[in-house]
Amino acid sequence: MFAKLEDIERSYMDLEQELSDPEVYNNQERFRKVTRAHSDQGEVVRVFREYKQLSADLEDNKEMAKDSDPEIREMAEMEISEIKEKIPALEEELKLLLLPKDPMDEKNIILEIRAGTGGEEAALFCADVFRMYSRYSEQNGWKVEVLSSNPTGTGGFKEMIASISGPKIYSKMKYESGTHRVQRVPATESQGRIHTSAITVAIMPEAEEVDVQVRTEDVRVDVFRASGPGGQSVNTTDSAIRLTHIPSGLVVICQDEKSQHKNKAKAMKVLCSRLLQQEQDKQHAELAEVRRAQVGSGDRSERIRTYNFPQGRVTDHRINLTLYKLDSVIEGDMGELVDSLINHYQSEALKNQASD
Repeated sequence: MFAKLEDIERSYMDLEQELSDPEVYNNQERFRKVTRAHSDQGEVVRVFREYKQLSADLEDNKEMAKDSDPEIREMAEMEISEIKEKIPALEEELKLLLLPKDPMDEKNIILEIRAGTGGEEAALFCADVFRMYSRYSEQNGWKVEVLSSNPTGTGGFKEMIASISGPKIYSKMKYESGTHRVQRVPATESQGRIHTSAITVAIMPEAEEVDVQVRTEDVRVDVFRASGPGGQSVNTTDSAIRLTHIPSGLVVICQDEKSQHKNKAKAMKVLCSRLLQQEQDKQHAELAEVRRAQVGSGDRSERIRTYNFPQGRVTDHRINLTLYKLDSVIEGDMGELVDSLINHYQSEALKNQASD
């Protein structure tokens, strides 16, 4: 590990030297590339230098602990004790920083929420979960934009698709993909019985132009009149858009905007992100069914998380974490859930790295 860290520090110093060269600044493409690499390595180098300084201080204090002066020896022993407490934490931090980074972690995301088992109750829970993510995004200073929705007319959604933009969103939100199960008494339930419903959540990195190339001739564009709940017409003009990507068969519909051009732009954003996800799935042969595995079928029996309203608890089944603060979680207080999942998967990655 330390040989690798020395290499990173040398590379970091080379990049610093390159950034001071006026010729690099004049080549904006090269400048951006060097600046990004320098920034990526900065945190590792900072922690490594802190670790090296502490290690050097430890050796110095070990020498001082042999001094004939008892006061100097006592001071050195205190320093040694403090340093020995700090070093293991820095070692763990360095191990985490050296884990291979997911190249998608920096990206914005496309969020897709769909009602599964449970009819109208599942649709209402779609709305609850979308609000939960929206409020969590607001707390983090992220921007949420609805791209497409399919409301039911009673406050629920059969489907909700949105883009969320901000720094490192995919790195925080990627573990939300899967089936989310809700247990509660529906407002329409006269007997007070608890119903179990399910929705599916998919989190996809938002594609950029450099990620996915979509040829115009590969996309069929259909224009039609937007409709609301129950099929009633909500638009007097043909502004709704259906994009069909002929090679893959992917279909995206967007009808939320009154402008045909805006609907087409939003639909294209979703299509590109789905294509990027599809390409990633191909690149990871061992996860060939990643997208399907992410969201499951929406069946009650499949779940990554359960929201139990009568007991006021939320349980993430992947990490056996139960929090008895469902009310605040559903209002966007998701930090503990998100951080626990990130820590769990980082620990798993460290274990796998150690066994390789």
